[in-house]
Amino acid sequence: MTHTAEQPPAGLDERTRVLWDATVGGDEYAAADAATAALDEGTDPEALLLDVIAPLQARVGREWAANRLTVVQEHTATAINERVIGTLAHHPAVRGAVERHRAAPRGRVAVACIDGEWHGLPARILAEVLRLRGWRVDYLGAQVPTPHLISHVHRTNPAVVALSSSIATRLPAAHAAITACQATGTPVMVGGTAYGPGGRYAALLGADAWAPDARAAAARLAEGPLPMPPPVHQAVDDLPHLADQEYAHITRTAPGLVRHVLAGLQSRFPAMADYTDRQRRHTAEDIAHIVDFLGAALYVDDPELFTGFTGWLAGILTARNVPAHSLLPALDLLAEQLADYPRATDLLSRARDAVEGTA
Repeated sequence: MTHTAEQPPAGLDERTRVLWDATVGGDEYAAADAATAALDEGTDPEALLLDVIAPLQARVGREWAANRLTVVQEHTATAINERVIGTLAHHPAVRGAVERHRAAPRGRVAVACIDGEWHGLPARILAEVLRLRGWRVDYLGAQVPTPHLISHVHRTNPAVVALSSSIATRLPAAHAAITACQATGTPVMVGGTAYGPGGRYAALLGADAWAPDARAAAARLAEGPLPMPPPVHQAVDDLPHLADQEYAHITRTAPGLVRHVLAGLQSRFPAMADYTDRQRRHTAEDIAHIVDFLGAALYVDDPELFTGFTGWLAGILTARNVPAHSLLPALDLLAEQLADYPRATDLLSRARDAVEGTA
């Protein structure tokens, strides 16, 4: 689940600044001290999670995208935020709030990230908010394989499974997890940026509910039980547009597509001749991401998913002094390889137009 940015409550602005400085400075102890001091002074634990830590983490992502933080700094800051949340969970103010609900809990919720989804912080924040609201929460962490998730559901019988995913390339895995959970008779709530603006892909993939952030998810669950899934569920492969097999072809041939584009760029983008091994490795990673997002867009049949990603990638490259137009020959090479697949070539053409508009 993601957080919708809001103005911090009065008194938290300075605390946010102190926590930011400690987090990007790599000082875990100072960050934990700043957060626990806020609780000592009476700050509401939920407000600290949703109005300070969640926006701070979103800012970490923006700063990385703008090339003002390195990958290592971004990973360090994320790890510190996770440790801070763990520290807050044991603070007397939080433990007291949880204990007050122990005699009459609302019910049991399993919170997990989709298989392959490494961004666990939004799900962790949701888990802590639900605990504060009186739910018994099983937080399963990042990248939970679907068979393990289903085993847990059978063993614990939660009232709902909350699935988080931030990266749209995990949508096919999300679809499988949603369907598998529902097959046990357990409703599924989903959240995270992977599900698109307004959660547009949540209904497509058959989720029983979608929430834009942890606060909204907790409010929806407080309204009452989610509707039970119908006895007959949408099959994972029952999206009509998948009948053309374009998604299957892209995913099956993805490694070969990446190799073909990387080889073709040698002649179509002469600047690559002077690339270091590190730059070539990053180029290969970017091409792999393009192919993965192309597959995801084919899976949900939404051009905006792919054009949005390529526009974002153009911005990332520009911030790192790599010309956005360097993406164009890669898109052209893919289009040539996929000439027999009309949906894929249409997506690549749209993406080309979008990149040219930013170059």
